[in-house]
Amino acid sequence: MQKLYTSVFDQECFETNDAILKKFESLSENDFKQQTHMFNGRYENLYIDPEKLPRLEIIINTAKNNAAKILGIDKEKLACGFWLNAMRAGDVTTAHTHDDDDELLSCVYYIKAPENSGDLIITSNNKQTHIPPLEGNFVFFSPDTLHEVSENKSGQSRLSIAFNFGLMRT
Repeated sequence: MQKLYTSVFDQECFETNDAILKKFESLSENDFKQQTHMFNGRYENLYIDPEKLPRLEIIINTAKNNAAKILGIDKEKLACGFWLNAMRAGDVTTAHTHDDDDELLSCVYYIKAPENSGDLIITSNNKQTHIPPLEGNFVFFSPDTLHEVSENKSGQSRLSIAFNFGLMRT
């Protein structure tokens, strides 16, 4: 991938976002199969089975389709891992990368993103690029790109899905 990031807006996902958000707000901690990366009193990564959130598969498939196009790889050869990131007012996501294993591409998708709910900050060559969140937007970037999310100053919660894509293991 040549560019620092690629943004793909999908207006058709708004109805899907509403269904996912409504169900997400009714979940309890027991609904998540795993929660990881505890920072500042919040788990940054919430793992859930797609069946627990209606229409989540639509977002996952759209993400895979776009990742396949960006990477020039057959969608059927792509493995996709994902997790939810719920940020309350005042929350941040700490700087990190996703190049722990064999990831080829990372992505964030915004389900709910109130104004001032925290920019995605990508750092490359000691330069920071701020990308405001936008509901219905996918932002794809290289897994070795240092990134973080600035403080959610909106007074509302924000919900996004993070993805990593790699090759299927045979």
